[in-house]
Amino acid sequence: MPRTLLIVLDSVGIGGAPDGARYGDAGADTVGHIAEGCAAGRGDRPGLRAGPLRLPNLTALGLGLAAQGATGRVPPGLEPQGPVRGAHGHAAETAAGKDTPSGHWEIVGLPMLEDWGHFPDTRPAFPAELTRALIEAGNLPGILGDRHASGIAIIDDCGAEHVRTGKPICYTSADSVVQIAAHEEAFGLERLYDLCRIARDLCDAYRVGRVIARPFVGTAEAGFRRTGNRKDFAVTPPAPTLLDILADAGRAVVSVGKIGDIFAHRGTGREIKPGSNAACLTAALDALRDLPDGGLVFVNLVDFDTEYGHRRDLPGYAAELEAFDARVPEIEAALGAGDLCIVTADHGNDPTWTGTEHTREQVPILAFGPGVAARDLGARASFADIGATVAAHLRVRAPEHGISWL
Repeated sequence: MPRTLLIVLDSVGIGGAPDGARYGDAGADTVGHIAEGCAAGRGDRPGLRAGPLRLPNLTALGLGLAAQGATGRVPPGLEPQGPVRGAHGHAAETAAGKDTPSGHWEIVGLPMLEDWGHFPDTRPAFPAELTRALIEAGNLPGILGDRHASGIAIIDDCGAEHVRTGKPICYTSADSVVQIAAHEEAFGLERLYDLCRIARDLCDAYRVGRVIARPFVGTAEAGFRRTGNRKDFAVTPPAPTLLDILADAGRAVVSVGKIGDIFAHRGTGREIKPGSNAACLTAALDALRDLPDGGLVFVNLVDFDTEYGHRRDLPGYAAELEAFDARVPEIEAALGAGDLCIVTADHGNDPTWTGTEHTREQVPILAFGPGVAARDLGARASFADIGATVAAHLRVRAPEHGISWL
C-alpha cells in the first residue's frame, strides 16, 4: 500500500493570489522577489551566500513553472534546464485569511470560509474586557504591549520592564492571534504555558485562531533572544480533516514540527517537534523509513516564516531555500515504490514586502516519487486539492472539499 510525505514550506508562496488586493498584498511574491533580489545582488551576505538564487532540484521538479502559472513569469534562475521530472502546479486559497491554521486546514480538506476574529491595529489592540479577564484569571499585575508588533522588536522594547514587573508581553498581528512573550526564568516556562491555556479559553469568544507562547531568555544588557520552546494553542478544527479520516481508518500518522499544535493535537498521531528546518526534515525522513504502508508523514518547516519572512531577511530566506533544495535528492532517495511526496506551502511571507506580516499568495504544488509522471497540474482552485489527492493515493475516503488530480 502506498505512503505519503507531505512537506509544508511555511510561507514559501509564489505570488499571484487572485484576491491579494483585498489583503493589501497585490503583487506580493515571496519566491519571485527573493529570486529577483538575489539576481540584483541584494541576496548577498558575507559568509552566508552570494549571487543568483540557486534551486536546481526544486526547479527540476517544476517550481519555476509553478511560479509562472501563478504570476505569468518564471523567477530569475528558476527556468528549467531540461525536462521537468515532477508533477507541478499552483493553488489559490479559498479560506479567509492568510495565516497558518487557515492554510494547513485547507491543505487537508477543511477551508475556513468564515472570517477569523482579528484585533485592530490600535493601541490598545485588545478589548478591555479580554485584558481584564486575562489579568484576573492569570493572577497578573498587568500586561505589556497590547498592540500589533513584531515579536523580536516588542521583546527588545518591553523585555526589561517585563522582567522587572512580572507583566507578560501580549501582542497581536494581522493574523487571528494572541501572542504572549515571557522570560523562561523570571516568569517561568510552565507558567507561560498555563497563561496561554487561560487565554485560549478566553479567546474562543472572539474567534481567535491561535494563542502562541513566545518564551525568551537573556538580559537587557546582553540582549534577549527567543527560545525553541514556542507552543501554539490553536482552536480545534470544527469539522473532520484528512487527519481524522486517516485516524478513523487506523492509518499511521506522524506529525513533525508544529503540525500537532496547528490541529490542536487531533488526528495528528505520533508527534515529533525537533526544532529547526534541518532537524524537522531529518526527523520526517527518519519517520518515513519506519512508516507502515498506508501512512502519512506531515511536516512543517517553519524557519522560512519565523526566522526570515517576518524579519524581512532576504539573504537568510534565500540561503534557507537553497539549504532545503540541497536535500531534495535525499528526500527522493527515501521514497519507496508507490510513495508520493508533495511539497507545498501555507501562505506567503515576502521578505521584500512592507511591514512584517504574512502575504496572501498562491502556493506551489510539487508532487514526485517513483512512478509519478511529470505533468502540469495547472491552477488548482483550492489548497484542498492536495488533501483530496493524498486521500486518493492512500486509498481512504476523500475529505468533503477538494478535487484529486490523480
